[in-house]
Parts: sequence; C-alpha cells; structure tokens
Amino acid sequence: MDRVGLPGTGLVDPAIHADWIDAKDLSHQFRGIAVTARYVPTQRPDRPKPGEKFQDWEGNFYNAYSHEAFAKLIRPGAVVVLDDVEEKDIGSIGSYNILYWKSLGAVGVVTDATSRDTDEIAIEKVPLYLRKKGRGIRPGRNELESVNRPVSIGGVLVCPGDVVVADADGVVVVPRDCAEQVAKYAREILDKDKDARKQLYEKVGMPSDRTVK
Repeated sequence: MDRVGLPGTGLVDPAIHADWIDAKDLSHQFRGIAVTARYVPTQRPDRPKPGEKFQDWEGNFYNAYSHEAFAKLIRPGAVVVLDDVEEKDIGSIGSYNILYWKSLGAVGVVTDATSRDTDEIAIEKVPLYLRKKGRGIRPGRNELESVNRPVSIGGVLVCPGDVVVADADGVVVVPRDCAEQVAKYAREILDKDKDARKQLYEKVGMPSDRTVK
C-alpha cells in the first residue's frame, strides 16, 4: 500500500481482531472480495405487543427488519463485511448463520461489532474478525439499513468489491482500483522474505514450514 501511494490507508482498527487463531495451518487467514451490509440501531419496539407470542414477534422482526439480504450476493471468495452497532450487545453473527455464509462461498467475516457463539465458530473454523464477543440477538436491537453500499469498519472505508486481507496481525482493506498493483508488490516482498527466512531456518537448524515454502 505504501508503494502505491497509500501509506496508512486501509489499516482497520486493531481492536478488530481474530476471534480464533490456528497456529499450525493458519486457517484463520483469508483474502477475498468484500460484500458489505450495514445494520443500524432500531427505533421499533423491543418486545412483543400484549398477547403476541415472543416467537412470532421475533420471527417477524428478523424477516421484516433485521434480515440478511446480503446473503444472496455471497459467491466463492467473498468476505462478509458487517458495519453493525458496536455500542450494543447484539451478536448479529452466530454459529449457524456464519456457517451458512461459508457454505455459500464466504472465506471470512469482518464486523466492527460483536458475535456470539464464538466457541462453536472456532470449532467450525470459519475465519471471524470482530471487536468483541456478544450474547444478544438482533430483534429489538438493530435493523438492516443497506446492502452492498460503502461502509465504515474500524475507521476504514470498505466499498463493495474491495479486497479484504486478514491474519493474526489484523485486517487490511485494499481499494479495488489498486488491488492488482498492491498484490504484485506484496508477492515480491513475500517471495524475498521467504527466501531470506528459509536461509535463517537452515542456519539455526529449524525444519521448513509453510511460511517459507
């Protein structure tokens, strides 16, 4: 990013971090194309009307106001980027829907807010980057405002189609217009780093691993 004249651009707030880390296979890492959605605080009642069953109210809220219309846009290689209500304990992401997004082709999920079911998500090995853990549910707390429009995640603009890259160090967003050039520079740097570190591995007697092959 520095080489294309964008130093400091795209660096997502480090508070948005990997929910789990696979130190062996690095399966928490991903790179993909952003599909975005924005959730906002709701002004609708946060409970059923007198006499209304909770399950009916909950289901209607999900279907009418806090649904996941962005899911139909997920293709293999997509990254789901959710701009949500970070100040509230909502838990818009859970072990079922995140695995469903993966089944559609998503390689990872980034949110500036919360997720619940993080124990199960770690077992499912769906790459997730979040600000904090949550326990709530969406009905009565948020509603979908837009799909595949520009959003702000951790102080960074994310446009649909941008390239999102994540590892244990954090998340970087690469604007689509310069992504090809950034990838070229990144490959050059990576190849040189691998060659140099492989020589050090051999010098100190360390067996090669995937980071130097």
